[in-house]
This record gives sequence, C-alpha cells and structure tokens, in this order.
Amino acid sequence: MKLLHIGKKGNVERYTKEDEFTGNFELIDIPMGLSADEILKAGADADFIIADAIGEISGEIIENMPNLKLIHSEGVGYNYIDIQAAKRKGVYVCNCQGMNAMAVAEQTILLMLGLLRDVKQGDTDVREGRQIITKENYMKEGNLFELSDFTIGLLGFGDIAKCTAKLTAAFGAETYFYNTSGASAETEKEYSAKYLPLDELLKKCNMISIHLPVTDKTRHMVNDDFFDKMRDGSYIINTSRGEIVDSEALIRAIQKGKIAKAGLDTIEGEPVGADNVLLNMDKAASEKILFSPHIGGITASSFKRSYTMAWENIKRISEGLEPVRVVNKQVM
Repeated sequence: MKLLHIGKKGNVERYTKEDEFTGNFELIDIPMGLSADEILKAGADADFIIADAIGEISGEIIENMPNLKLIHSEGVGYNYIDIQAAKRKGVYVCNCQGMNAMAVAEQTILLMLGLLRDVKQGDTDVREGRQIITKENYMKEGNLFELSDFTIGLLGFGDIAKCTAKLTAAFGAETYFYNTSGASAETEKEYSAKYLPLDELLKKCNMISIHLPVTDKTRHMVNDDFFDKMRDGSYIINTSRGEIVDSEALIRAIQKGKIAKAGLDTIEGEPVGADNVLLNMDKAASEKILFSPHIGGITASSFKRSYTMAWENIKRISEGLEPVRVVNKQVM
C-alpha cells in the first residue's frame, strides 16, 4: 500500500514508530504548495494521505485518486480539505483531536507566568548589568505577581482549555470558563472550573485566555466592545488563532489601560511581517506584550501523538474497521 505525505519532508520517518505494519508502506513524501497536477503525478495511486493541517487537498485531487480511502490531518485543523468531495468519494477525513492539547496549555501557562514575572525585561536587565537595581525596583513597586493572585477566565472549553484549567488549578488560581453549551457539574468538578456567561466572565476575571477556533462568529470576537466589558488592568492570553483578536482594538485597549499586559503565541496576519501593526505600536504599549512564534502545539511529543493517531486509523481501515476522530462523519 502507498502513503502520500504532503507537508514537512521527513516528518513521517521522524515521528512514526516503525513496526511490521508501518514498515510495509511505500512512502511518497512531497512538500506543500504543489499544484493538483503535480500532487497527482507524484501519488495518484496512493491509498492514504497524511497532510499538514494547512496543506490543501482539493476536490480535483480527491476525485482523481481511485484508491484513496482516508485523508488524515497531521494536526487538529482540517479546513483546507474539501470535505464535500471526500463525501462524494466515500473517503474518510480524520484529524488528531487532542494531540497538542497539553502542549498548548503549557504554552498558555508559560505566557501567563512570563508576563507576571516580567521575564523579557528581566533577562535584558541582567544582561545589561542592572540585576540588583531591577530586583530592588520590583520589591519597591510590589508589581510581581503569582498566578493565584488572578481570576482566570477561559474563552472556550475544548481539550486545550480543559488542560489549561487543570494547570491553573494546580497553581491555586480560581478559574472560570465560557462556551456556548455550558458543562455539567461533574465536568466543572473534574476541571476545577465553573461556567459563566460571557459578560459575567469578563466582569469577574482579570486574566482572559482564548481557546476558540476561527469561525465567522469568532473572527474579531475580541474587539473594542469585548475589551470595554473587561476589568481595567486585565491580562489577555491568546494561544489559539490570531484572527480572533482585532489587533487595532488590542492596541487601543492597552493604550487606555484596559489591558495591562498581553501574551500572544499567535497574531493576526501570519506569517508575521515587519509591517504588522502589533510590531509598530508605540514603545510604551509594545513593552506590555510578550510574543512567542506560534509554537504552542508543535512539540516533538505532539507530533509523535499525531502520527500514532494517524497510523491507528490507517490500520483500522486496512482491517475493515471504521476509523476514529472522523470529522466528516455527518456527511458520509
């Protein structure tokens, strides 16, 4: 059987645990960005596809692969796969839900603590010989905080937010969440987090962490109106998608003092260029943002889990079983 991989060359070998089953596959490894004709020329007769979460699998590709049984996202996202074409061909589309949940949750905590302990400025001050001056200023101002000093509000309550809630609970932080469906008392107890309607969450919590997918409803959901409902001097963390936050509105919220600090693993306009509005704000506002380069979910452990999930589904289909984590089940 043949496996077509569309993504970073070498990922299959790097993250696959070779055994008798996986060792029997012929691998076709091609990069993203090729045309449909080029992809079909390389692997039209493949039985399975594993694709980068932003690798496009068009209807033209699906329609012209007669042996295709499964398209598996390498990550959680699958919005670049033509779901309807897969439906017409009876091809399963699966993702790796949960594969990077703890990794992103850890990145969330990293940004929270990085802001609370001012790690970016602290590193600079030590390198420039100002260690004792900086330390004395922190003691004088009393402006270093612990996570338990904050009331955490999680926007969304999927796999990543649930992992984050477990971590914030370990730090002793009071944690709440908002989603569209609420949660049972058992779920609230399990994750030490309580549901609140959105406006109440923004009024009660002074650190908001975003854990939502990008949809027509969530795009620029965090806008001027959203910030106006937050407590003055709040913190905001985004490890989900940059498009959820209106960058211009964030700048205004920082300049007004509505947002004291922001920790951002992702911002609108990726890949981020030097002309991005968040990189060209005034110095005083810029110093209140801690960036990381959208690395929350790309740990080695996440990719190992990803390929374990993908090969599990390939094996299930090969044995005549239905795969798990099917995202187009409703259209099959």
